[in-house]
Amino acid sequence: MNQHFPLAAMALALGLATAAQAHESTDNEVIKNRIIHRLNDRGMGDQPTAGSTGQATPVITWHGGPVMSGAPNVHLIWYGNWNQSNGSDTPSGQQIIRDLVYGLSGSNYLSINKGYTGSGGSVVSGVLGTAQEASVGYISGSRAKRLRDSDIQSIVTSYINSHGGAQSNAVYFVLTSSDVNETSGFCTQYCGWHTQATINSTSVKYSFVGNANRCLSGCAAQSVSPNSNAGVDGMASVLAHELEETLSDPELNAWYDSQGAENADKCAWTFGGAQTALSNGSYYNMTLPTATSGSRHFLIQRNLAASNSKCYVDGVTGQQ
Repeated sequence: MNQHFPLAAMALALGLATAAQAHESTDNEVIKNRIIHRLNDRGMGDQPTAGSTGQATPVITWHGGPVMSGAPNVHLIWYGNWNQSNGSDTPSGQQIIRDLVYGLSGSNYLSINKGYTGSGGSVVSGVLGTAQEASVGYISGSRAKRLRDSDIQSIVTSYINSHGGAQSNAVYFVLTSSDVNETSGFCTQYCGWHTQATINSTSVKYSFVGNANRCLSGCAAQSVSPNSNAGVDGMASVLAHELEETLSDPELNAWYDSQGAENADKCAWTFGGAQTALSNGSYYNMTLPTATSGSRHFLIQRNLAASNSKCYVDGVTGQQ
């Protein structure tokens, strides 16, 4: 589910928003224009869902806005405690995400987005710029582990103010440890979301992604995983999903279908037909290089090609 509001879907979207708000904590402030990544509706069977190879309808179309061109920077903002003994919120778990971001740049997977063009001659390149990061601990007070939507923006703003100012051609990810809840619906309505806001007079694109170890059945596709950290491996798939959507719809006025679904929404929780089983019982569908000249396996959700509205794992070979 998502919260674009094209005219054809206005009544439906408003109804869904009202229903969702009825279940929100009374202490929450909800960002109305965020686009959420729905919970796993495919289950956790013996093998992750491959998904259809046909056209995903309604087809995705351009609505006049820009896409992110060039080589957007990626900022990883580690919120909470990432030095726990639970086997998930750990420095090695953080390294899984760092390796993902490094490996995605120029990858066959990110090339799926290269068909997305926008206003002002903007074109998605499939290449990422510099990856930067910081650990920010917990905010003070009673909301330290119960974040509002507004807290996510405040965390991004604080990071920006202490790290050289706002960048318009960048994506900021707030990545929370599994002891942290996002009270507008993490693990009950969504696994992550992305949005845009004006911060310090700059258009800033940012995203929330929580550690799926908090709710594996809702925000991961398998309980064992390629990197032996099911929570962070699930998180990696959600991050890739949010990244693809932010690149093709950064200001929420570019690419989505008549029901408001962005490219990755239309392929959510499907992983293609070329999955490989590992000895621990997990599956992966891509292998990406790491900054240390190694490689790492990932199970990442498919993304939609603009040219034919079909879901792919690989935008170069056409593997679905």
